Order: sequence, then structure tokens, then C-alpha cells
Amino acid sequence: MIMANISIVLRSHLRHGTAHDNAAHRRARRPGHHDRRRPPWRNKDFRTLFTASTLNQLATNTGQVAVPLLALTALDATAAQVGALATLSTLAFLLIGLPAGAWVDRLRTRRVLIASDLARAALYASLPVAQWLDALTFAQLYAVVLLGGCATVFCDVGSQSVLPRLIGRDGLVRANAAIVTLMAVANIAGRGAGGALVATLTAPFALACASAAYLASALRLTRIGATPAPPADDRTRLTTRIREGLRHVLGHPELRALALNSTLSNLGGAIINTMLPVLFVRELGLSPASLGLFWAAGGIGLLLGARLARPFAARVGYGRALVLSLTPATLLVPLLDRGPWLWLAGAGWMLAMMTIGANNVLGVSLRQHLTPDPLLGRMNATFRFMLTGALALGAATSGLLTELTTLDTTLWTGATITALAWIPLALSPVRKRAEGV
Repeated sequence: MIMANISIVLRSHLRHGTAHDNAAHRRARRPGHHDRRRPPWRNKDFRTLFTASTLNQLATNTGQVAVPLLALTALDATAAQVGALATLSTLAFLLIGLPAGAWVDRLRTRRVLIASDLARAALYASLPVAQWLDALTFAQLYAVVLLGGCATVFCDVGSQSVLPRLIGRDGLVRANAAIVTLMAVANIAGRGAGGALVATLTAPFALACASAAYLASALRLTRIGATPAPPADDRTRLTTRIREGLRHVLGHPELRALALNSTLSNLGGAIINTMLPVLFVRELGLSPASLGLFWAAGGIGLLLGARLARPFAARVGYGRALVLSLTPATLLVPLLDRGPWLWLAGAGWMLAMMTIGANNVLGVSLRQHLTPDPLLGRMNATFRFMLTGALALGAATSGLLTELTTLDTTLWTGATITALAWIPLALSPVRKRAEGV
């Protein structure tokens, strides 16, 4: 009798175990499913996207150093003109950022990413050609940074929207940590190399290298698996789809706080960064390589923040990790001068970037987790509209404020805004979130 009962129990256990194993197997085979314990590197498409993003980020960071330095050295640009270049480079997010999200939700993302890289490769290549032909003008510089910004809109929205579809939502924190780490390394290498290339081989050569990197990124993206276009309701008007994205972000207390935090960080950072070439090259007489190294220090901060984000959140809680901030360290940046003050300002910039690096990992993962697939493009576009719109506003403010007041006033304004960026998170439900995604 006992053996019969044991036999019944064993058969029942095996049936349930088999059903459980089959369910697990079905989940593993389900498109988009990803075990959170499985490194994203085992996904071929993620590796391809990561490699292309590496080239893309190196090109972008090199261009961000080389374009203003080309304007300063070749065309003797004023502070206002440098500010105008920085403004136009991000103005596209204000002009087409929101409709871009609705368009990306209807398009095959791989084609969007490839087209954006090819466009920027051609645009950046036109600058060294014009310089070597002695035909470079501010009109061309303005057109290149504006059109390049339009391509960047689609690249940024598309890359953040395709990630959950490639690896599944359970792997987002690991994947975003890898992407933000990449951005930090590219910030270090790209801006450091950009400054060195400008110092040794001139700005046109640095821009030619950036163009080649964009082209290589586009070629690499052709090897990614085809990304199906998300189902779109053609009967829905574009303005209605845009409003749905805005309502999703601004109507959600956690997403709204994340957007405000990043907007303030970008606004203050843009006010500072726009005038750094003027401060380094014109006011202090330092080399472009020194400017590249200062920006590279910020990249080191981003790298450290990205690598420490997951263990820090596991230790103190997801919400507290997002709220705890080192951004007040930006108040050391306006002290920048020759000698030890340069090192002190660099240390402050690096510490502030640590917070931004950690928040990029945790915040981006959280907002992707809180957004259904049909809204991913519009959610990312709404964030990009606010975040990069803040860059455009900050760049314009930086140039205008420097013209009307002093460079020191501009730097202190940017540093103060960045130092207060943690407040929206502290006043929101994010601070109570014990776990993330």
C-alpha cells in the first residue's frame, strides 16, 4: 500500500515536473524571452548592435571635439558662434524628436539605424573636403551639425527601442549596463582621441576619421538579424500617436521624475560643455589635447557609474540608488584654471558623471520596463525630446549668457542647475522603489 502511494506520488511529481520543464522550455523559446541570469553577450544580435554602437559612439565623441575646434581654429569663431553650433547639433530633437518616435514605431529599426549612420558619414566627410578646398564656411558647419542631429534623433530612438526586442525585458539592466559602459569608454577614447587628433593632425583629419567610423558602423549593422516592424494602426493620426507617448511619460509619476532629472542634468551639462572649448583654448591657452583629457575624465566617471550601478542598487535599493547623487560635485568645475585647479575641476566633473552613468543604467532600464512594446519608440522619443531639447536650450543659453555677462557666470549657472538635478527623483515614488526590473 505504501509502495503504491509512493508510486502515485512519483508519477504525479514527474507529470508536474515535466509540465514545468515544458513550460520553461516554451518560455525560453518564446521570442524576446531572456533569462535575467544569462549574459546579453550570448545573443548574436546584441553583440552586433554593441559593436556598431562602439564605432558610432567613437565617431560622435570625436566629432563633438573636432567641430567646435575646427570653427575656432579655421574660422576664428566667437563664443556666440560656438554656442550656435552646439545648439544646432541638438535642435533636431526639438524639431522632429516627437514625430520620430511615432515613425520608428512603424518602421524596421535596422534600416533606420543604417540610414542614420550613412547620412552622418557623408555629412562629416564634407567638412574636411571643404577645408582642404579652402571653401569651408559657417553655413556649411551649421548645416552639417543640424542635419547630423536629425540623423542622430533616429539613431538614438531606434537603438533604445530595439534593445528590448532583441534581448527581452529581463535582460535590460545587464544590457543597458553594457551600453552605458560602452558610452563611457567611447567618451574617454573618442574625446581623448579627438583632442589628440586635432592637436597632432588637425581637426579635418579627425572629422575624416569620424566619417569612416560611421560608415563602418553602418556596414556592421547589416549583419544584425532583420527586425520586424512593430504592428502599426494606420488609422491612428500621427498627432494622436505623439500625444499617447507624451501622456505615457508625463502622466506616469516615475517616468515624469526620471525625465525631469535627466533634463536638468542635460541642461546644466550643456551650459558647461558648450563653453569649455572657449575656456581651454582661448581663455587659458591650453591645448585641444587638454580639453579632450578633461572630457575623458568625465567618461571615466560614466564608466565607473555604469559598472557600479547594479551592485549599488542591490545593496541600497533601486530607488535610493537613483536618488543618491554626486552631481553637486559640478560646483567644482567653475573653479577650473591652470595648475591644481584644473585637477580639482576634473575630479568634480568625474564625480558628477559617476551619478549620470549609474542613472543611465538604472533609469533607462526602469523606463523601458514600465513601457509596453507598442509605445517604446514614442516613450524614447519623448525622453529624447526633453533631454536633447535641454541640450539645445543649454547650448543657446551658454553662448548668449557668455556674450551678455562673463564666462564665469555661465559656468556657475550650469554647475548649479546640474547640482540640483536629483530633486525630482527625491520628491517622486521612485525613491521608495525597492526593486527595479
